[in-house]
Amino acid sequence: MQIWAGLGNPGPRYALHRHNIGFMAVDVIAHMHGFGPVQSKFQGWVQEGRIGGTKVLLLKPATFMNESGRSVGEALRFYKLGTDALTVFHDELDLAPFKVKVKQGGGTAGHNGLRSIDQHCGADFRRVRLGIDHPGHKDRVTGHVLGNFAKTEEDDLAAMLGAIAAEAEWLAKGDDARFMNDVALRMQDN
Repeated sequence: MQIWAGLGNPGPRYALHRHNIGFMAVDVIAHMHGFGPVQSKFQGWVQEGRIGGTKVLLLKPATFMNESGRSVGEALRFYKLGTDALTVFHDELDLAPFKVKVKQGGGTAGHNGLRSIDQHCGADFRRVRLGIDHPGHKDRVTGHVLGNFAKTEEDDLAAMLGAIAAEAEWLAKGDDARFMNDVALRMQDN
């Protein structure tokens, strides 16, 4: 079994923020792969399903971004899983808009959601980094991250989320390189 956590902030006022791209990714995966109904568990919302032959629990922590680790840690402990079973979908300032990169372990690059998961679970988990671009100056980061995607970005956002969900089986199988490649190819076709 794997746990795929999408990071974001709960509530309608945050729904379209760049910081909520992790929530968006797991929602599209759940929809495309026919996951079960949303349940309230582990201080968040979960949906269970299968991707290929792999059982996956999708988790959206309701603890707000800065406390994501509380929810993720609770789910891992409940299922007696280590960080090797954890994949986290999150926004990434250091990637061009709508680029998707996967990496195992690493630092937090100032991302409070990742920092919280590191503190509660350890750092050696897989990260699906979803590019939102850097606004250019550190003083503008908060407004950028907590701002909505522009209308002109909505088609690219939808294409990226659809590509992630369509190629999710490669992630479930642990073939991160194939996943990244096939997502990039789908993005080129748009």
